Amino acid sequence: MTSLALHPPRGVPLKQDASIIGLVGLAHASSHFAHLLLPLMFPVFMKEFGLSYSQLGLLMTTFFVVSGLGQAVAGFLVDRLGARPLLYLAQGIFVLACSAAAMVTGYTGLLLVAALAGLGNATFHPVDFTILNQRVSAPRLGYAFSAHGLTGNLGWAAAPVFFAAISRLSTWRTAYLAAAVMYVCILMLLILQRDKLSTHTAVQHPDAPLEHSMAFMKLPVVWWCFSFFLLSTMTLAVVQSFSVSILKAMHDVSFEAATLTLTAYMLCGALGMFVGGFVAARTADSNRVVALAMASGAVLLALCGTGWLGARLSMVVLASTGFAIGIGGPSRDMMIKKATPKGAIGRVYGMVYSGLDVGSALSPL
Repeated sequence: MTSLALHPPRGVPLKQDASIIGLVGLAHASSHFAHLLLPLMFPVFMKEFGLSYSQLGLLMTTFFVVSGLGQAVAGFLVDRLGARPLLYLAQGIFVLACSAAAMVTGYTGLLLVAALAGLGNATFHPVDFTILNQRVSAPRLGYAFSAHGLTGNLGWAAAPVFFAAISRLSTWRTAYLAAAVMYVCILMLLILQRDKLSTHTAVQHPDAPLEHSMAFMKLPVVWWCFSFFLLSTMTLAVVQSFSVSILKAMHDVSFEAATLTLTAYMLCGALGMFVGGFVAARTADSNRVVALAMASGAVLLALCGTGWLGARLSMVVLASTGFAIGIGGPSRDMMIKKATPKGAIGRVYGMVYSGLDVGSALSPL
């Protein structure tokens, strides 16, 4: 067996935990920001380079395939090298991706940007959760997972505003250069606060039997969690990508009303994650919380799908589905933590969370 210190002693000052949670949250927000580096500019690329929807779709497939494969590999590297070096590397890759996007002249260049952004994104879940599990005190871990999910949503929300504002003031290429500068600033902040981001690596005791680094993959719970992430992400991707079209087709609502419903869904999801942090911190049975949250979300989505509720009520119920699913987010992360063998945090989180990328890649099909 391997040995790994998972938590600091109890009684850790709130300021110390809050600083670590804030730094990891900032890094997570930057990864979600990177999810939208290319999609926000799809209309520009279609006009500028004459691209088809199929070509644009391949860009995102490239992003998620590279991210999914890289995430599983990154988990092994985190356990061997520690989380901090990979966090710095990811920010540096994002700088390269944004710089390349500012200079791109055609589709080949965009494919390179997609691959770079996917590679940078690959490290974040094993890195983030390794730092949180090792550096945040156990009583505050539920709140840490809640903040982690919230900051990811904030990264999604910030990207459209950032690119729209700078593109309007200058050009889309300037917006990418500004994004590169932003990632440099984040990298510098993380380096300055490096003492808060250090983690232990797995250590093999000399008298312990040798254990293969892939042994964790024999655990059924790892594959159950992977499947959970794959299926739940496919559902989320359907809501994010197609709910506007579905609402228009089923109830003939306006584009503006359908878009506002999707925004409300995301905001309710963020509120659910906030509430879910308190639930996770006070509930021992994480599995039951996740099951109840997902079952509630499934029932609400099914009601929307029947068409029985009418336009207005369907939009309200769809938005509230985000709250139900969001509550389960922090408990979901706690569930995986409890299932993780000592010394395999990075590997397990890397493998399990690669289900997110697989689900995102499969869902449009």
